[in-house]
This record gives sequence, C-alpha cells and structure tokens, in this order.
Amino acid sequence: QVQLVESGGGLVQPGGSLRLSCAVSGRIFSINAMGWYRQAPGKERELVARATGDGSTNYADSVKGRFTISRDNAKNTAFLQMNTLKPEDTAVYYCKAEAQPSRWERIGDYWGQGTQVTISS
Repeated sequence: QVQLVESGGGLVQPGGSLRLSCAVSGRIFSINAMGWYRQAPGKERELVARATGDGSTNYADSVKGRFTISRDNAKNTAFLQMNTLKPEDTAVYYCKAEAQPSRWERIGDYWGQGTQVTISS
C-alpha cells in the first residue's frame, strides 16, 4: 500500500516561514503528481499547490508568490516552502500523491495524515 507521511508543521508567527515535507513509501510503480491541500476550521479542504511529473505547477491564488512546491523524485518526496505566513494560512495541511502502485492497478489518490500549521503571534 502507498503510504504518505507529512512533517514540518508547527506554530509560527505572522511573516515567518515553514517547510513541509511529504515522504511517499510502499509499493510504488509511478507517481503522476504530488499536491498539498489544507483544511481550516469550518471550511472545505482546498488545493494549495500541485506539481506534475513534467514539472508543471499550480497554486491557489491566496498563496501565489508566497508558497513553492517542489519534488525530489529520487526520494519520492515533496516539499512545500511557505513564506510570509499569515494567520489565514492556519490549517491542517495534507499531502496527496496521484500514484500507480503497480502496472496492474490504475492511478489513484493517496493521502497523508495531515500536519497542523498554526500562524499566531
């Protein structure tokens, strides 16, 4: 089974930075894309950033210019560099892999357990 583990969350003051990591393990045939999502209290889960295998990226308007998604394909790891953090960025951040476990299975979505990011003075 494909497994994702996020790390790097914590408490940061407004204007600060955090770097989230997402390590993918288990039986993996290929990873088509990696993405970061977040869910704030009382709100729906939303896409923050996504990176495809060909290098394309996209970001939510609210984080453009502040967040950067990257991938280390050799280590099956994704990162989210978050700068100039705002209180509105407070949420649980989830990593998602669009992965194919084997050549016999179709590509599916696999989620991490989430990591809390809190921006407060």
